Amino acid sequence: QVQFAESGGGVVQPGGSLRLSCVGSGFTFSDNGIHWYRQSPGKEREWVALISSAGKSTSYAESVKGRFTVSRDNDKNTSFLQMDSLKPEDTAVYSCSTFEGGRRYWGQGTQVTVSS
Repeated sequence: QVQFAESGGGVVQPGGSLRLSCVGSGFTFSDNGIHWYRQSPGKEREWVALISSAGKSTSYAESVKGRFTVSRDNDKNTSFLQMDSLKPEDTAVYSCSTFEGGRRYWGQGTQVTVSS
């Protein structure tokens, strides 16, 4: 069973930082690219970042470019999303995702709240 477990969310002030973790199971983690998404109340899900299977290529949404960094440790079946210079508009539930066996799988997500 393909599953993800996200953690690391919390409440931070604007300008602060958080590091999110996503542990995958039920698939060969090192063979899969990992996407990070976020969703805020009243908004559609937004793609945030992608890291390739070996971690050699990354891409980001324009809204987070320069502030967020995605990485992975395949020995630990984990992807990380380092979030710096956080803004209130970054408030959302952050989830990781991958495509495996013909379908897209999602974790339940972790809540990030940026507020003064």
